[in-house]
Amino acid sequence: MQTNKLFNLSRWRLASYYAGVMGLILGLCGLAVYEMTSQDHWRSLDQELTSLAGTLHDGLEPLLHRPGQLEPSVKQVLPNLCLGTQVCVIPPRHNHILNATQQPGYYVRFLDLNGQLLATAGENPPGLAFERETTRQRPLTDQQGDRYHQVSLQLKTATGKPWGYLKVGRSLREYDHHLQTIQAFLVFGLPVVMMGVGGASWLLAGLAMEPVYLSYQQIQQFTADIAHELRTPITAIQATLETTLSTEPNSEEVHSTLQILKRQNYRLTHLIQDLLLLSRMDLQDANWSRFQPCCLNDLVGDLVEEFAGSGITAGVQLSAEIRVEQPVWVKGEEDQLYRLVGNLISNAIHYTPTGGEVTVMLETDKQQAIIKVQDTGIGIASEDQSRIFDRFYRVDTARSRQRGGAGLGLAIAQAIAVKHQGVLSVESELGKGSLFTIHLPLVSAPIVRS
Repeated sequence: MQTNKLFNLSRWRLASYYAGVMGLILGLCGLAVYEMTSQDHWRSLDQELTSLAGTLHDGLEPLLHRPGQLEPSVKQVLPNLCLGTQVCVIPPRHNHILNATQQPGYYVRFLDLNGQLLATAGENPPGLAFERETTRQRPLTDQQGDRYHQVSLQLKTATGKPWGYLKVGRSLREYDHHLQTIQAFLVFGLPVVMMGVGGASWLLAGLAMEPVYLSYQQIQQFTADIAHELRTPITAIQATLETTLSTEPNSEEVHSTLQILKRQNYRLTHLIQDLLLLSRMDLQDANWSRFQPCCLNDLVGDLVEEFAGSGITAGVQLSAEIRVEQPVWVKGEEDQLYRLVGNLISNAIHYTPTGGEVTVMLETDKQQAIIKVQDTGIGIASEDQSRIFDRFYRVDTARSRQRGGAGLGLAIAQAIAVKHQGVLSVESELGKGSLFTIHLPLVSAPIVRS
């Protein structure tokens, strides 16, 4: 298949389609995972800051008495609180419910009603914009370009008067780093994965096209064999006609020419009929409901009687062994079953030397009828046994042509067996003969109504 340009191009296209579709699916899945991870982290961060801001809000409002002024008691809630913009020494961490404000990246800011900074706790990002409303859906950026997520709440005094604003936020460095890691994995990992997908697609495309390529080869071989088989009789007819026309034939020569034309025409007609039969079998599925019960005892007996004359002419002893006491019934088309067994008997006689024997046996097992055709002929080599059911394949080419065979007998027999849900097999050894076995499903004997 690698040397065939048509199939090689088709394989490349099929592999490209596989890889393209898989790349699109993986890309969309990667984007979906990235977006879901981003949203999940943002949601977790927002919930954490909202919870922390709410806890501070509820704990600080009872301590506030005058708008815009922090009471000393606020220090008890936020030990690391620094007033205004002064630089404060962060005390050691305490086992406190609000210890999150002492962790790196977190900050708390207090602003008055005009947006002036009153105090901070934790980090103090420079240059953050003043937000009166709660900010949850978009991050803030400081003067250094660092991003922060911030939750803003309005504080009131103990008497309910507006006091100012509480800002609780957290740096997004870890959040951005996590997303950048995922982006890097997608950017650099997806091409690597696509290389693997491309290789797998190439292999899968080859496996998918292998049966098609084998069928294509069989069609090519079938076409070549048909051309070869048709060329032989047509060439003989042409040569005979040219010879006859180039001379002044007498009545005997004319009669001889007509006899040759008759034989070649019969050969062509027989070949075309066989090809049409095989084509119909390939195109039509077996209609099991239309099959009729057939008695194999009568069929085998009739065939042995019919081919007895051919056996005598060839010097071959033909006999039948019916190894069952009751009639054996199968379901099918009697004419086709007749031809199936007849082809095997004819082949056995043709390939058995003078003085040999051909035996047709009928037996059964629990569910199948078994017909065996055994001969003491020339046998079939082991390397040929897998191909003898191929169309136009002949083991002994010279002898087959001498008897007018086209190499379709066993192919037709195999097609008929398959159509009747049966199996045709062969066992053979060179110089010792062959054994062809047909297995067909048994049916009950038909009910005869008087």
